[in-house]
Amino acid sequence: MSAPDAQPLRLGIAGLGTVGIGAVKIVQRHADVLAARTGRPVMITAVSARDRTKNRDADLSGYAWETDPVALATREDIDVFVELMGGHDGPAKDATIAALKAGKDVVTANKALLAHHGQELAELAESMGRVIRFEAAVAGGIPVIKSLTEGLAGNAIRRVMGVMNGTCNYILTRMETAGLPYDTVFEEARQLGYLEADPNLDVGGIDAGHKLAILASIAFGTKVSFDDVVLEGIGCISIDDIRRAADMGFKIKLLGVAQMTGRGLEQRMTPCLVPASSPLGQLQGGTNMVVIEGDSVGQIVLRGAGAGEGPTASAVMGDVLDIARGTRLPTFGQPAATLADPVPAAVSAPAPYYLRLQLLDKPGALAKIATALGDAGVSISRMRQYGHADTTAPVLIVTHKTTRDAIDVAIAALPATGVVDGSPVALRIEEL
Repeated sequence: MSAPDAQPLRLGIAGLGTVGIGAVKIVQRHADVLAARTGRPVMITAVSARDRTKNRDADLSGYAWETDPVALATREDIDVFVELMGGHDGPAKDATIAALKAGKDVVTANKALLAHHGQELAELAESMGRVIRFEAAVAGGIPVIKSLTEGLAGNAIRRVMGVMNGTCNYILTRMETAGLPYDTVFEEARQLGYLEADPNLDVGGIDAGHKLAILASIAFGTKVSFDDVVLEGIGCISIDDIRRAADMGFKIKLLGVAQMTGRGLEQRMTPCLVPASSPLGQLQGGTNMVVIEGDSVGQIVLRGAGAGEGPTASAVMGDVLDIARGTRLPTFGQPAATLADPVPAAVSAPAPYYLRLQLLDKPGALAKIATALGDAGVSISRMRQYGHADTTAPVLIVTHKTTRDAIDVAIAALPATGVVDGSPVALRIEEL
């Protein structure tokens, strides 16, 4: 239990959706545990949401209510502003800035806000002697931010990668296990409520790209640079790609990779092939996984629920409890003024690639493809041809290590061969 004279930590929660209500329930259900673990009571004094009449499956009658989140952020009876509204501009940004200027600490689950305005907010927080905590913004209940800023702080990080959007992983694994095409599973995910109001945030890789940019900043000591993340969604992935990749011992994942190289900072959120036997290859459903490689620790794997009321609210409250204990760290693990301007890598590190082509049934077709690839400097490791469908046949190629630029040059040259039907699909094979 807390000391009798310990001052309570008073929360103002803006946003009473799934995560906000999850946080309310934890405070109400575990008040004694929270006090015992921090040495002081943790309580909610005020909340904010647009619709006060909505049934939210929680008793909110004991809290002051503000319809304006900025008004909530500046109340004298809160110590921590908990921002759970979402959106990288508008009320979320305005209220967060107001809270920091009013001398409040901030806990947020808003990855878009940090990906777009992280440096500005970090500088403001540190100038005011405040902290911004955001464990819930990346990978839901997985404590990846704490791992990078605290547990692995003694390491030079070599690479951070992972599956950071559960909806995309659900779609890809559902396509595989049920043998269903992308459009069918996309609609299924929409009906189940798995997709954002703007589905491209999920399937276009934007949501996961926000998370990758945040992790890259912490891992490599650079300013957040979401605009430099190479984004490619999963809409191009067919059920045939999934089956053919499986034939060759791979799984397809929307994979985020950040690494510092001699060419600069690489940040990619793209569909990739990974070995089926690897931890990432075995990841099923809506689960997230982050893999971190450090010079001292080697490779560690963090796996867990990447979204949902309980896991995300758990991460929010973990940050709240750190503040209650007096733990205070710079926003991105080191003072904002020391974060470097990132130099985006001009080209990505070489890797093998998977190519799917639909070839016309013409003499010498395979030889022409091999010549076009060779002229672009792309060497073939494996080639497999499947049964004919009318006048065409699918051909799969796994290359030796090459660059994406070389692959693009080769693809641009393929129409001139006169033997390719439709658009080729090229996917990087990430080595783990």
